[in-house]
Amino acid sequence: MASMSDIHDAIKAADDEFERIFRQGDAAGIAALYTKKGQFLLPNSDFVTGREAIQTTFQALMDSGVKAVKLEALEVEGYGDTATEVGKYVLEDGSGLVLDKGKFVVIWKQEAGQWKLHRDIINSSMAAPQ
Repeated sequence: MASMSDIHDAIKAADDEFERIFRQGDAAGIAALYTKKGQFLLPNSDFVTGREAIQTTFQALMDSGVKAVKLEALEVEGYGDTATEVGKYVLEDGSGLVLDKGKFVVIWKQEAGQWKLHRDIINSSMAAPQ
C-alpha cells in the first residue's frame, strides 16, 4: 500500500502534468486526465460530466484567453485507490496577468494504475463582478 508521502508525490506530479498540458492548449489532453465518468464543477454552471464535455469546457476556457493554470496542493490524503486534494489555483493569460484565482477540491481515483481526477470542484476567491 502506498504511503501518504507517495500519494502526495503522485498527486503533485499529476498537477504538474495538468499545468504542462494546459500550457500547450491541449483540451483533449486535459480531459484524458479525468476518469471516464469524471466531473468538473464550476461556479454558476451545471455539472460537466464525462471527458467529451470536460474537453469542450476546457477548450472554451482556453479560447477565452486563459493560457496557464497554476496549482498549489495544500492537503492530500489517500484512502486506498481514492485520494482527496485541497488547494489553490491561479488562471493567467499569455502575459501572466491573473484572470482568476481561487480554491479547489479534487477527489482522485486510480484507473489502470494512474491517478485521475474524478470530481473537480473550483470556487473563485475574486470578488463577483458588479
